[in-house]
Amino acid sequence: MAIQTLHLSPADKKHLVSLLGKGSLPSKTFKRATALLELDRGRTLASIAATLNVTYKTVASWRDGYLTHGLAMLTDRPRPGRPTIIDGLQRARITALACSDPPAGYSQWSLRLLADKAVELELVAEISHNHVSKILKKTISNRT
Repeated sequence: MAIQTLHLSPADKKHLVSLLGKGSLPSKTFKRATALLELDRGRTLASIAATLNVTYKTVASWRDGYLTHGLAMLTDRPRPGRPTIIDGLQRARITALACSDPPAGYSQWSLRLLADKAVELELVAEISHNHVSKILKKTISNRT
């Protein structure tokens, strides 16, 4: 049978207790810290999993993460993925452009007009009308 308990170093135990005493802590970090402290107290993986409403495997992976990475396992590692191309300020400027008066000869902004104007005003290097649509959908604007 696999190792059920864990023995924390006094420094790690002190850090976890102070972390839990802060009051405002992300849920994931709280659960991981609590699980480590409970394992140190001798509770089983199954009982901790039931208490924290997670699976047995999750608690086991937290334990294994502590054994390999130490307290660094309390936070998530950076996730892979494409970095954002258009930041929040650019999104806000595109939204503001959509809320402004349309160009002469048009009664309202179209998504293609907004995309072209955003590039023309150098708000972004390039953008498609579909991306403009996604940006506006995430706001309260009534453009889409």
